Order: sequence, then structure tokens, then C-alpha cells
Amino acid sequence: MNKPDFATMTRPEFRQYILEHREDDEAVSVYLERFQNPNAKLYPPPKSDYDPSVEMALREHLEQREKEA
Repeated sequence: MNKPDFATMTRPEFRQYILEHREDDEAVSVYLERFQNPNAKLYPPPKSDYDPSVEMALREHLEQREKEA
């Protein structure tokens, strides 16, 4: 299979290629590198599975649902 020249493809063309060739890991990597938003906010991975802020938000949500019921 001949791969197209990813450098000359427009974003819509590249996206269509990836949708039709989902197994092409190289194309996906090039697409993500090329069209990454330089202003995107990056979030570090959690240091552990426990996050107190998530637990607090979940408790508040459940309490709110109980009040509404």
C-alpha cells in the first residue's frame, strides 16, 4: 500500500484518510503532532487513583440528587 504524502494533505483530507485507515498508527501520530493546538491546556496525570476533589464533587452531587428526590 502506498502511503500518501501527509505533509501536503489538508486537515479535512488527512482526517478522512485516518477515518478510512484506522489501523495506520503512523498517520494518526503525524496527524496529532501536526494539528495539535499549541494553546491547549495540558493536565498532568494523577499521582494516585485517589483524588479528594473528585470525592467531594461526587458527594455534593449525590447530596443534591437526594434533596431533589
